[in-house]
Amino acid sequence: MQKIIIALFLVAVFSQATAQEIDSTQSHHIQEVIVIGTTNISNKEAKPLGSIDEYLQKSAKVDMVKRGAYAWEPLINNMPTERTLMTIDGMRIFGACTDKMDPITSYIEVSNLAEASISSGQEGSCHGNTIGGAIDLKRNKSTFGVERWNFNVNTGFESINMQKIFGAGTTFKNENFYADVDFMSRDAENYKAGGNIEIPFSQFKKINISGISGIKFGENKLLEASVIYDKATDVGYPALPMDVSLAEALITSLKFQILPSNDWLKSWETKVYYNTITHRMDDTTRPDVPIHMDMPGWSTTFGYYSHAKINYKNHNFLVNLNGFYNRSLAEMTMYPADTQELLMFMYTWPDVKTLYQGLYLENQFKLNERSDLKVSASVGLHNNKVESVFGLNSLQIFYPEMNAEKTRVLKSFAANYRATLNKWEYGFGAGFGDRAPSVSEGYGFYLFNSFEKYDYIGNPNLKNESSLEGNAFISVKDTHFTSKISTSYFHISNYIVGEIMTGLAPMTIGASGVKSYTALDYATIFNVSWNAEIKLAPSLKWYNQVVYSRGTDNEKENLPFMSPFTYESSLKFDRNNLTAEVAVAGNTKHQDFAPKYGESGTPDYVIANANVGYLFKFGKTKVFAKTGVENIFDRYYTTYSDWNKIPRPGRNFFVNVNLSF
Repeated sequence: MQKIIIALFLVAVFSQATAQEIDSTQSHHIQEVIVIGTTNISNKEAKPLGSIDEYLQKSAKVDMVKRGAYAWEPLINNMPTERTLMTIDGMRIFGACTDKMDPITSYIEVSNLAEASISSGQEGSCHGNTIGGAIDLKRNKSTFGVERWNFNVNTGFESINMQKIFGAGTTFKNENFYADVDFMSRDAENYKAGGNIEIPFSQFKKINISGISGIKFGENKLLEASVIYDKATDVGYPALPMDVSLAEALITSLKFQILPSNDWLKSWETKVYYNTITHRMDDTTRPDVPIHMDMPGWSTTFGYYSHAKINYKNHNFLVNLNGFYNRSLAEMTMYPADTQELLMFMYTWPDVKTLYQGLYLENQFKLNERSDLKVSASVGLHNNKVESVFGLNSLQIFYPEMNAEKTRVLKSFAANYRATLNKWEYGFGAGFGDRAPSVSEGYGFYLFNSFEKYDYIGNPNLKNESSLEGNAFISVKDTHFTSKISTSYFHISNYIVGEIMTGLAPMTIGASGVKSYTALDYATIFNVSWNAEIKLAPSLKWYNQVVYSRGTDNEKENLPFMSPFTYESSLKFDRNNLTAEVAVAGNTKHQDFAPKYGESGTPDYVIANANVGYLFKFGKTKVFAKTGVENIFDRYYTTYSDWNKIPRPGRNFFVNVNLSF
């Protein structure tokens, strides 16, 4: 309750002293932009009030590891969050769960966001180092203009888990000021897989409050502030041995921007931000637990960035100076059944403090009227320090020579060429980048991986993981047909994986043993995707997407979570205020699985979905209603990205309604 009050207070304060960013031209080299949001809800979305996870997985570059019905882990180019970068309006945010139950996408809502910019590989290194790419979730906000108020109410229901969705928001703007405030709640019971099979421990509850406001000073000075408060409780994870009693985040920022009147400096923007996350795992609701455990975690981040956009002749420069400080702490307490026995306690993240300072430079310039080239480079100083003496001593059992502090230099470079020729567009690029090990990889202590059934111990002596990459695309577009093929290849050196430590007993009851993080000489990942849109009639379009990935290590062993042939095809009708869609989605048999990393094959599947929507207009009031059914034939299935083969939801009827006035 105290944090809710603080969040509402910050919204109120920021609404009196803040402003708006002027949109800049999108880079041609950004791979994909997915539109999100409920303020001006789109009648073209299959399920407008779906989760952010459902929006993101529409991208050919993104898939989701599912451990339950809530907080899926985004994969970019089939790489997990250790190898990718997730930001909200450029802000670095770090989860507080050692089991990756809380990606930063779980702490925001569709009502907070306008779009997600998805960058592949080193094109995503503007706000930090990455291997697989980056997703920047951009906030939804008003613009300055004629004075007016807007209100919207959203509600929805899903039959598969009796999920009840409710949201409301209001916006105000005039020539010098604007403010947006919104609220969203979700309450879901256990979902049912195909065949009406209930999946226990898959329930969740969540509320989200967001505010953003701005004020204009003079003709070219802008100040903007924002706050997000998110709280999830009673979150079940059926694919894991523990659930979550609390996942809570407070995310705040203050931004100042100048739009100079000269010809070369187009924009200079500086933002400072603060966020704090509390995450509590427990197993109190699970039956037949051998020994009860509590596993709370905390993550606190302070950060900033200051970037300038400069135009000179045919050159568009971007300079971004950025840095952050993060503190990650996680504990585990075991409670023996015999109350006379002592409690067992350990730090699973031993109070690790991370300090980063980086500089990113980019130059996108026109070569001629048909082509351009973007070149970017970055350098960063990355420092880790273990503050807990107890945690340090625990790790020194395995690494006696280990120091409490370690500093690394991180680098990246990329070049991407793009050209057009009549109806055709094509491009290719190359890049190099490296990353530091994550807190778990470097300093984790007896972290249980339920997928592999091993306890993991971090390795502070790991080298930087580095990647050489190549990418290419070709597309054609005319009046009735659009098609694009994209491909990427990554050669990743010092590829971080787990290696069995012989002679050690696991801490987790039922675990197969203990692994420590080590590095393979290299691994390779290849991705290819095809998208097509065909206009069959003025109101009827046919959309298709096919994705395939292949990953192997230096011994030609398969890597886990690599997509088999995955496909989607849909017919969309859109005339006046009526929309309708029928779609099929599926993948082939997952036969290139990775038994070395605990993975096994999954069969092929195909499901069918359908929806219909209508926009009602009553003067200035609009009501948009959409209803549909997912997995029409109630197929029981699981996919390559479902943790421990947890089954997907069965037949689901949904209704989404948006009222705006």
